[in-house]
Amino acid sequence: MLNEAPPHDADVTSCDLEPIHIPGSIQPHGIMLVANSDLQVIGAAGDIEGRLTARWAGRPLVDLIGIDCVAKAADAEEEGIVVLGRVEGARGFFNAIAYRSGGRLVVEMDGAEAEATLSAPFLFELDAAVSQFERAPTVESLCRQAARTFRELTGYGRVMIYQFVDGDAGVVVGESLDDASSSFMNHHFPATDIPKQARALYVRNKIRVIPDVAYTPAPIRSVSENLKELDLSESTLRSVSPVHIQYLKNMGVAASASISIVKDGVLWGLVACHHQVPKEIPLNVRIACRAIAGSLARQIRSKEEAELYRERLRLRSQEETVLSKLGADGSLNEFFERSGRELANLLNADGFAAVQGQDLFTYGKCPDDIDVRAIADQIRKPAALQPFATSSLKTKISQAEAYADRASGLLAVTMSTEIPTILIWFRAEHLEVLEWAGNPHKGIPAEPGAMLTPRASFEAWSEEVRHKARPWSYGEVEAAGRVVRLMLERRNDLRVRELNRELTTTIAENESLLQQKDFLLKEVNHRVQNSLQLVAAFLRLQGKASGDENVRLQLEEADRRLSAVALVHRRLYRDDSVEVIDLSRYLEDLVNEMQTTMDEEWARQFDLELAPVQISTDRAVNVGLILTELVINAQKYAYEGRPGRLSVVLEQHRGMFRLIVTDDGVGKKSSATSGFGRRMLAAMVDRLKGNIDEQDNKPGLRTIVTAPIDMP
Repeated sequence: MLNEAPPHDADVTSCDLEPIHIPGSIQPHGIMLVANSDLQVIGAAGDIEGRLTARWAGRPLVDLIGIDCVAKAADAEEEGIVVLGRVEGARGFFNAIAYRSGGRLVVEMDGAEAEATLSAPFLFELDAAVSQFERAPTVESLCRQAARTFRELTGYGRVMIYQFVDGDAGVVVGESLDDASSSFMNHHFPATDIPKQARALYVRNKIRVIPDVAYTPAPIRSVSENLKELDLSESTLRSVSPVHIQYLKNMGVAASASISIVKDGVLWGLVACHHQVPKEIPLNVRIACRAIAGSLARQIRSKEEAELYRERLRLRSQEETVLSKLGADGSLNEFFERSGRELANLLNADGFAAVQGQDLFTYGKCPDDIDVRAIADQIRKPAALQPFATSSLKTKISQAEAYADRASGLLAVTMSTEIPTILIWFRAEHLEVLEWAGNPHKGIPAEPGAMLTPRASFEAWSEEVRHKARPWSYGEVEAAGRVVRLMLERRNDLRVRELNRELTTTIAENESLLQQKDFLLKEVNHRVQNSLQLVAAFLRLQGKASGDENVRLQLEEADRRLSAVALVHRRLYRDDSVEVIDLSRYLEDLVNEMQTTMDEEWARQFDLELAPVQISTDRAVNVGLILTELVINAQKYAYEGRPGRLSVVLEQHRGMFRLIVTDDGVGKKSSATSGFGRRMLAAMVDRLKGNIDEQDNKPGLRTIVTAPIDMP
């Protein structure tokens, strides 16, 4: 008796909890075979009997798809799809792919195109499309060109480039239509239209096709094993959520395709394709779409970086204008009086304020003085670690609604003067009318657990957005922090010169005090360093004296961990700040120090790409220890003790940092799964309130540590 896995019920209570990766069924335009570890067929879905063979249950997979395809399928890894080629069926040829799901091998087949290979003209067209992407001057024009390219390639009636924005809502930034399709250009779609688990699958499986939204799901049938929970995350035939099917029907769509635009490992957006009648996309076109989407993502990144570079150049020239106003007297009050206009114009702000103790300076549109002081008190600490920016101050400070017409947006930086100086830029409320594809507030359950249904209307719906200002760009936030740092440095330089002139008569006494202070600091530093060095020397002696190779290696690892802590102490002694350090400089010094303890062949293998990240000292210590552990693990396991390439990347994404350590070694199966180092690594990541992921680098291992820059 064959067991059937029925499709999931369409009545779900929460789209974000729906297990869309285990639907228990496929779309019927293709067929599926499921084989066990012995490559015996234990399950199937679709019209296997009519399109391939009536006798499939329990047979060797090689009998059904051929020895060449089985050989390729055996190479399928835990993540990723292997293209097997063409398989002859009862009524024609199939295109076949394979992937692993747990301990099972899944083979999927759908109708093959007439030509068995890509033709030269087709490849030439793909190359021409990529060249057009390169010639697009801006991200906006690139998205418009991409929509045209994907419509020509797929033949769908409506193709949209859909970008995710703040709050995970989406907006259509590029579109290409046939005469029968309506436009959604510049329309916004609420975040609830694409649940969280669907966005996660888009990163993993970059293309999904629904040739006919009116299909009847084909259940997965099994010989003996229960395949109801078979993970179809990699599937190209996976049956989709009934809620999504109804959503497409409500839009008047008969066929759809979605191609992911993944930039730097993050889902930037989608290529959304709609058609008025059922339509399939052959495998060669699907592969081409995926390749072009990758090229599109690279071009988006390139053009965004170019726009940021141009903005930085503009801001740098204006920064010099501001700094030129800082006179020889070094007085901040007089400086603000002279340069309030320039400071506001620097960041295209409507108002500027500076608060230092009881002193207050304002220029342009600002809240009342009492409100400015209240704002300064609340943001002084967070703005000391990194620039504090928001385009909706009401979400941070509830009282801000009262002065939204003057300060809906805020950007602030705390300057480390004797009495902290808080510099604040304000932007007034910017009324914006958003065009939504239907009312985004309908269809949302009033209470947790209430029934969710897909939106039934996609008529244009306008919403006036209040209490928000124009958002601050990354370059503007960066410029605010830089101009404050340069002001402080120049002011300190001017003050030092003035003090040197005024204190000539007491220079001897001051030098004596400075020498005493320096002596005390050096003595403290010397004693701490001596203690750390003594412990390190003890560990090295113990290692040499031990006859046990495992003990010696463990002591060497402990020595490296101790060195990571000692490096932070030396960095603190050299830097002005004891609370915040530049994580990139610290990690660079840490790697350089580790290299001195390695063989020359190992020391030459490091590639560093470190972005500046300001982070508190205690969190930096944990990050340093985490990097030390990852390097130790790579040395021990990645290349089986032999030297090999190691890449260390540090990135910042909004309020998070990512530390990525990559090798080209033997991969996941070589990594240690237990032991002290592994437990300590997990504990340190947990202390950062972050998470650690391991991915197959093909070859090698890619370990990604993601955590907030500030303690949540």
